[in-house]
Amino acid sequence: MTSVAQTTSDNSGAANQSWSSSTQQSDPSGTQNPTRITASHVESDGRTIDKQSVQGLSDGRYQPYLDVETESVRVDAETVKTVRRSYARNPDGQRTLTQVTEEEKRGSANGEQKITRSTSNPDANGNLQVISREVEDSIQVAPGIRNISTTLLAPDSNGGFSAVSKSEQREARTGEHTVEYKKSTSLPDGNGGWQVSEIRQGKITGEGKDRSVDETVLRPDLNGSFAVTDRTVTKQSQNEPGEKKQTVESYSTNLPGAAPDGRLQLTQRATTVQRSGAGGVQTTEQEVQQPVPADPGAGLTTTQKVIDIVRPGVDNTKTESRTIQSRAPSGRMDVVWVDTANVQSTPSVQVDTKKSSKNNSVKLSTGAKAASSESATAKNASGSSTAPNPPKPRQ
Repeated sequence: MTSVAQTTSDNSGAANQSWSSSTQQSDPSGTQNPTRITASHVESDGRTIDKQSVQGLSDGRYQPYLDVETESVRVDAETVKTVRRSYARNPDGQRTLTQVTEEEKRGSANGEQKITRSTSNPDANGNLQVISREVEDSIQVAPGIRNISTTLLAPDSNGGFSAVSKSEQREARTGEHTVEYKKSTSLPDGNGGWQVSEIRQGKITGEGKDRSVDETVLRPDLNGSFAVTDRTVTKQSQNEPGEKKQTVESYSTNLPGAAPDGRLQLTQRATTVQRSGAGGVQTTEQEVQQPVPADPGAGLTTTQKVIDIVRPGVDNTKTESRTIQSRAPSGRMDVVWVDTANVQSTPSVQVDTKKSSKNNSVKLSTGAKAASSESATAKNASGSSTAPNPPKPRQ
């Protein structure tokens, strides 16, 4: 079992926060080298700076080996620029820049938005060279209808940049509580043209406490005809005060342990329940179920459980704990991760770094991002029988 000790300072009640955290991870069995992650978030005068440092234990003390620094600056009412820098340590222990990502997000009063993003890596001489560029244009073509075009470019043999991927997405509000979307992704066909490689389409129904998202993914078969290969159904509800429930069901034509027959079959169900208890205690429980590869026809079995508990304390403090259980080969649910944190609220400088919305156009994320924040837990707890990746520092 891996244990984690974490201390955090934040202002969780503010829309914009300044906070810092330190997470220490250790393995009592000694098979993993202890690590420590420190992180901070600061906002001031339209500028946001996030820093994260990953350190490993060496010669009796922690040595940094990975640093990530992200800085966002509001240029004007419609423009935000963000720079993300990643650093590693060379054999001499010197901090070395390994990658830079620059992004500019520009909006307008009519709802149009343009995002440009470039990623650069250092060459053998330490000079930064752009390895990819991405351009996204979002236009509101009519009330409740938005088109989004995205192009990914990479360096070509002529010293310039050529498009390597394109996507077209259309989002439309088709009813008072219904939004439909469709996204097509195309790749070069080798003859100077483009060929659609994937289509994602879905419908979002309901608002507020009751909401559902039904998405299907289509890909070309051996004959070039598009067929459904995956489907995800997400349902959110609030049956009683203080309790929220979300169920995410994933279907695929490829069921582990079974020969494909072209039919969609249930491959995973993740159920998350949030409860508010007496004294302000917040509890979140998630159960992930998957088929057993050795007997896929036997139905789903529980492969992972995640329990998060937040208890308020005195003087603006709270205690957070997370326990993760994973299914062992014997079928028993074993504890594979325990994470505890003590959080102390601190004053922060609040700055409005968000663009004010001047239109009522529909905004949504498609695909795996279509579900609400609760679904992120389902992705992190993918049902693997091995210990999951260490949780990120709480913010």
